[in-house]
Amino acid sequence: MATKEKPSPIFVWEGADRNGNRKKGEVQSKNSALAKAQLRREGINVLKIKPKPKPLFGIGGPKRKAITPLDIAIFSRQIATMMKAGVPLVQSFEIVGNGHDNFAMQEMILGLKAEVEGGSSLTEALRKYPLLFDDLYCNLVQAGEHAGILDSILDKVATYKEKTEAIKSKIKKAMGYPIAVILVAIIVVSILLLFVIPVFETMFGNFGAELPAPTQFVVNLSKFLQEWWWLLFGSIGAGVYAFFFFKKRSRKMREAVDRIMLKILIVGPIMEKASIARYARTLQTMFAAGTPLVEALGSVSGAVGNIVFSKAVDQIQQEVSTGTQLNKAMTNTGVFPNMVIQMTAIGEESGALDTMLGKVADFYEAEVDDLVDGLTALMEPIIMTVLGVIIGGIVVAMYLPIFQMGNVI
Repeated sequence: MATKEKPSPIFVWEGADRNGNRKKGEVQSKNSALAKAQLRREGINVLKIKPKPKPLFGIGGPKRKAITPLDIAIFSRQIATMMKAGVPLVQSFEIVGNGHDNFAMQEMILGLKAEVEGGSSLTEALRKYPLLFDDLYCNLVQAGEHAGILDSILDKVATYKEKTEAIKSKIKKAMGYPIAVILVAIIVVSILLLFVIPVFETMFGNFGAELPAPTQFVVNLSKFLQEWWWLLFGSIGAGVYAFFFFKKRSRKMREAVDRIMLKILIVGPIMEKASIARYARTLQTMFAAGTPLVEALGSVSGAVGNIVFSKAVDQIQQEVSTGTQLNKAMTNTGVFPNMVIQMTAIGEESGALDTMLGKVADFYEAEVDDLVDGLTALMEPIIMTVLGVIIGGIVVAMYLPIFQMGNVI
C-alpha cells in the first residue's frame, strides 16, 4: 500500500537579488541545499537559510484546517487576479501560499508551485490533488492552458465555484433549520418523559382514582421510554446509519431517494431548480472555456447534484454525440422546463449558448434563493405550532388529574 509522502519542510532565507537589493522570504524544499539551488535559479544570492521554527505551543503560525470548496474558490480568484496583473504563475503560488493562514492550504499551494517549477503543467500539478480539484476543474484549467487564457479561465472557475457553493449553502440552510428544531424538540420531550413525568406519576398514585385517558397515555409512554429507551434510540441511530451507509454505496438507492426528494412538497421544487442551476452554470463555464459540447456534458453529469438529472445529462450527451441539437436532446429527457429548453434553443441559433445558459443559471439561482427564504418563513410557524401542541399536550395531560382532585376529595 502506498504511503503518504511527508511534506517538504519550509526554510526561511535572506539574500540579495541580481541588483544587490536585500530580500528575504520562505521556500519549501526537501533540504537546504535544494532550497539554495532553487533560489539561485530565481536570481537570489542566498546569505542565510535555516528551517522555519515551529511556533511555540502551536500559537502564532498558520493552523491546519480542512480545505473547503470555498477555499479553492478564493485560491482560484487570487491566482487569476495576480496573473491578470502580470505576476508569473510560480511567483503567484509563492505569494498566496506563504500568506495563507491555513497550513493545509499553504502546503498544497507550495506543493503546486514545486510541481510547476519542476516542469509540470498546472493541470498535471492539480491532478495530484484529486480530492481538492475534480475532473471538471482540471479540464477547465487544461482548456485555459491550451488556449493561452489561463487567467480568464481561473476567474470563471472561481465564479462557478462561488455560485455552486452559494446554492449548496442555501439548501443546507433550508434543510438544517427544521432538522435542528426537531432534534431539540425530541430532546425536550425525552427529558419530560424520562425525568418529569415519573414525578407526577408518583404523585398521582396517591390519589386513588383512575387517571384520565390522556394522562394515562402519557404515563404509559413514559414507562415504555424508561424501560426501552436504549432500544428506541439505538434503532433510530442504526436506521440513520444504515440509510446513509447504503445511500453512499447503492446507486439505485440514491436514485430512489433523489426521485422522492423531487416529489416532496416545497422541498422538491428547490432541489429541481438547484439542479437546473448547476447544470446551466457548469455547462456555461465549460462552453465558455472552449470545451467541446459533448466533452463538456460529460463533466456536467457529475456536477448537477441529483442522479435523476445526472442520468438525463448522460442521455443528452449520447444524443448530442450522434448529431442531435442540444435543445432537442433536453426535450427528450422530460426533466427540463420549457423555458430552459427555449432559451437553450435561442442560444444555439444565435451562437451565444454560453450567454443564454448564464441567464438560465442566474434565473434559477435567484429562484432557489426565493424558495429557501419562503420555506424558512413558512417552516417557523408550522414547527412552533407542532411543538406547542406536543409539549402543551403533555403539560395539560399531567394537570388534568389535579383539576379533577375535587371529585376524589
